[in-house]
Amino acid sequence: MIPQPEEVNRAELADFLRRGRARLSPSDVGLTPGARRRTPGLRREEVAQLAGMSVDYFTRLEQSRGPRPSRQMLTALARALRLTDDERDHLFHLVGEEPPRRETASTHVPPGLMLILDRLHDTPAQVVTDCGEVLAQNAMARVLTFDVMSHPRQERNLVRRYFLDPTARSLFPEEDRADHARAHVANLRAVTAARPDDPEPAALVAELRAASEEFARLWDAHEVSLRHRATKRFLHPLVGLLDLDCEVLLSHEHHQLLIIHTARPGTESYERLQLLRVVGLQDFATSGAERGGD
Repeated sequence: MIPQPEEVNRAELADFLRRGRARLSPSDVGLTPGARRRTPGLRREEVAQLAGMSVDYFTRLEQSRGPRPSRQMLTALARALRLTDDERDHLFHLVGEEPPRRETASTHVPPGLMLILDRLHDTPAQVVTDCGEVLAQNAMARVLTFDVMSHPRQERNLVRRYFLDPTARSLFPEEDRADHARAHVANLRAVTAARPDDPEPAALVAELRAASEEFARLWDAHEVSLRHRATKRFLHPLVGLLDLDCEVLLSHEHHQLLIIHTARPGTESYERLQLLRVVGLQDFATSGAERGGD
């Protein structure tokens, strides 16, 4: 018989969410403070926006009612409230869920890493696991590539998308695509060897070897290379070709990477990136408003 999840401790959950919201300011999470506030902390709609849920859903959680949050929703709430690993585990326990294992690549972005991401307003940046799953993006990363966080979790892995979704390669010039494919496989090869007891990278390899002849061929070549600083070229439909420096900051404890793309001042790519910041963010804000802010 499959064990059933424990009951939700709704009163404790509501109190924990309210206190987590109250201790944060808009600047802590990369938001503009806006008009004068009557009470300290984030507004409910701001937490809902950061977590990708409706304001009504979050309000009901804070009022000790509403449906049981899914594991995916708990992860989103932990990220939105900038919870530590211990606080994230407590949130899962309040809902009667087993917290994610810590010995594998964590999908919980540490508050310090989120703080850095929130401060990067003018350059594309995102947090990914060493296996390629996107965990958080700033607005500039969304307009440079695509809004990964709006997709289901299984569609957020950059390696899976590159080999199984033809549209993912349209972000890069055709002559660069073979090198990107080799780099993805070489990185995954190194990660799989470094964590032989972690089922996630092994499962991703098995899936891609079965679904992509190109991946299988590159995997059999046994090239090994972790993600490092590099120069990448992007093809953007609004501003054209961008030559960007890719900086990679490591969080070894969580097996996560903060990837930042910058353009050298004085170059054409720098001017195009500045244009993208203005035009692209306007388009992104407009499309978000049309979706109702979901």
